[in-house]
Amino acid sequence: MSDYPKLNLPLAKKLNIAASIFSFIVLILVFGMHQVHIDHGIDLTFLPSVYSFLNAVTAVVLIYALVQIKKKNIKAHKNAIYLAMFFSATFLLMYVLYHISYPDTKYCGVGFIRYIYFPMLILHIVIAAGILPFILFTFIRAFTGQIDKHVKIARWVFPFWLYVAISGPILYLMLRPCYSWMIN
Repeated sequence: MSDYPKLNLPLAKKLNIAASIFSFIVLILVFGMHQVHIDHGIDLTFLPSVYSFLNAVTAVVLIYALVQIKKKNIKAHKNAIYLAMFFSATFLLMYVLYHISYPDTKYCGVGFIRYIYFPMLILHIVIAAGILPFILFTFIRAFTGQIDKHVKIARWVFPFWLYVAISGPILYLMLRPCYSWMIN
């Protein structure tokens, strides 16, 4: 436990709550202001492909982290989780930047594929909106050396985080032909 930094747990919990509330408010504002977009004169149409790629890389890193912890390679597991956290945070920043800059893209697929796309999208949105505080709390448990508590919560947080990281790029690929800037 000596390789874990000293961190005041009540302070860490407060930071987690503050970060979660802040992220939630930002996402509500992004979706609540979907008719209002900031024209900053910069072409950011590349962002969906970049942040979708980051999500895919996050999924690979999460699977790597799981394999490493199963092998009891704690250092590699910890480094992988740091990397996954970085990729997820970068994803979130790019996602918000894109969505405050461009209108929502409507799904243009027809036929049976819609019965796959929309349930996957709804589940992705619901889980993505709710999982952040749990990811942060799981991280804090490990960061503060509370490994038993970390393991208990990580067992159910991990599959949800992985679902979001995998379903995001799949949804992007399904939505990609519908982007108006790609059609015009």
